[in-house]
Amino acid sequence: MDGNYKTYSYVSSSDRIKAILDQPAGAFEETEALPDRDKLTFSNGFYGKCSAIFIDIRDSSGLTAKHKRPTLAKIYRAFISEMVAVLNSTSIVREVNIVGDCVWAVYNTPLKTDITEVFTIAARANTLLKLLNHHYAKKGIDALKIGIGVDYGRALMIKAGFSGSGINDVIYMGDVVNSAAHLAHEAGRGWNRPIYVGSDIHLNLRDDDKKWFNSTYLSGHGTTYTADVVISTMSEYIDALN
Repeated sequence: MDGNYKTYSYVSSSDRIKAILDQPAGAFEETEALPDRDKLTFSNGFYGKCSAIFIDIRDSSGLTAKHKRPTLAKIYRAFISEMVAVLNSTSIVREVNIVGDCVWAVYNTPLKTDITEVFTIAARANTLLKLLNHHYAKKGIDALKIGIGVDYGRALMIKAGFSGSGINDVIYMGDVVNSAAHLAHEAGRGWNRPIYVGSDIHLNLRDDDKKWFNSTYLSGHGTTYTADVVISTMSEYIDALN
């Protein structure tokens, strides 16, 4: 048994619940950008503007039916490892998370150039899929499809967990997180293009980048924008691989 365990007390639990719910609203600060995680305590939080990217595998349940566990582990390990590397490849990243077969990240994007950088990350992830599928094919593994969702908005950033236990994490919640996840859920399905972005992301892109997108109506989002963009130099490298 883990030597860090603590006996559960419902009396102490009741006290902790009351202490959390009694925290003043002023402890949750409005900010233009998300702060570093070391600014968080178990009694404060921040509302900040940011961008979020979600990347989700399409038909992941079908993978479990096709492949034995060792192969399945390799598929997911390669996918998650390299998607995390892409999501983490910019100085504006705030957090990268893994939830099952989905990877997602939050970015500070106060400037239009930051929105461009987030779009580049999405295009790089889309190109990475081509690289993954190249290596999968050499091992007799069927190509994966993914959905990439990107949106901009406000998120609540808090530290959650059991105070004093060492078990805690930074949690992001709010419209931007939910919206990016929903966009990723729609992207790459059937004939849908693999990259879906919200209207605020599209509005702040350069005109040269906007030309890659088509508009579409999505229930709950209104007008969204879809694309299938790759990084040309990376794609050319993949094409030259044996």
